[in-house]
Amino acid sequence: MSDAVTSVLKSVRERVDPDAEERRSLRHVAETVIERAESAIDARDLEADVMLVGSTARDTWIAGDRDVDVFVRFAPDIDRETLESVGLDIGHAVLHEGHEEYAEHPYVVGEIDGYDVDLVPCYAVEDATEIQSAVDRTPFHTRYLESRLDDDLTADVRLCKAFLKGIGVYGSDLRTRGFSGYLTELLVLEHGGFLPLVEAGADWHPPVRFDPESHGEATFEDDLVVIDPTDPARNVAAALSSENLAIFQHYARELFADPRESLFEPSEPDPLSPATVRSFFDHRGTTPVAITFETPDLVEDDLYPQLEKSLNGIVGLLDRHGFDVLRATAFAEERAVLLAELAVAERPTVERHEGPPVHVRDHAEGFYDAYCDDEAYGPFVAGDRYVVEREREFRAPEALLRSDAVFDVALGTAVERALTDDYDVLIGESVADLADEFGREFAAYCDPKP
Repeated sequence: MSDAVTSVLKSVRERVDPDAEERRSLRHVAETVIERAESAIDARDLEADVMLVGSTARDTWIAGDRDVDVFVRFAPDIDRETLESVGLDIGHAVLHEGHEEYAEHPYVVGEIDGYDVDLVPCYAVEDATEIQSAVDRTPFHTRYLESRLDDDLTADVRLCKAFLKGIGVYGSDLRTRGFSGYLTELLVLEHGGFLPLVEAGADWHPPVRFDPESHGEATFEDDLVVIDPTDPARNVAAALSSENLAIFQHYARELFADPRESLFEPSEPDPLSPATVRSFFDHRGTTPVAITFETPDLVEDDLYPQLEKSLNGIVGLLDRHGFDVLRATAFAEERAVLLAELAVAERPTVERHEGPPVHVRDHAEGFYDAYCDDEAYGPFVAGDRYVVEREREFRAPEALLRSDAVFDVALGTAVERALTDDYDVLIGESVADLADEFGREFAAYCDPKP
């Protein structure tokens, strides 16, 4: 390892390791939440226990993180409705001004002394293979790692999390589709540290598989497979996209080629103005088009898969009609945008349509009969096939995107409803006006990084 890498890691570690005062503060909040939860359980004469989970329990949190996750574990024989109602009741008793959020089931989120606290009900199952809800695994993850991570490894996990955040691939939510905290911890543990992990990752040839407890049973088709040591039927890396795995590999190599602290520091580009965006597309000689609509009222984990599915459908539609999509993306605030950059802005009045080979008699005669009295040019023979040149239905992308053809492609269910209610189509210079609301998104689009 070079002196430059050593120097960078030393400096980053000083920044990401929590100091004694921060540890004391977090410990106080965690103890407060646990004590309140236990009191609420006793007051209701319930059989349940309380457990600190996540990075705060495993000491893998980064300085500045202000999240505390506490689980209330109920007997597995209570029904889901009771779990949810009693779990919310305890959550509100602990977090007096908390509000409810929803994942697989509802839980309460609130704030204590500047820390964001999640109080989550779950089932206290005997084994992770017996889970009744996805969150039931989390206590097993905590116990597994608590018994294996020493001080050096927890410090390396913090370093790795800072690296993944710095390069923009940390978080398993379906908007990011990156590395979860648990996956990060398992990978550092598997490789014996941060540097061995990035050294190995730089040379991975997907698919790559790790099986910490040698379960050796289930098969997965993901590019990175890390068998959950507490649940052999689960790939911890299932949410990680191929793109984000490739980004990790790129910057793993970059860390050794050009070590620098900026690789560990998240940064957002400065927003672009409409004029700059307009100049960008003018210089490229391309034509941007955008479909905009009111953003469906969904949590991000539901919204972004639907946006991605819808974007893929629209891109396929544009490509099939000859407008040659160069690049495309989607983003959302109050309104959602499906943006495509086209290499072709206008198509000829006619398009070539090839039929079957003449010697395939039944199909060939059917094709000929279909067009012989049509206004198309032909049918004529080109090579061994019948060919016609027929009038194109859509010469411009705007007309195509305003047509019912949009609803013939695969769209997210909520996106389709939103488009049915109302949507707008922007093309050319008018697309750049979206930079007033999405200046950072356009900055990332106009200057893409690995």
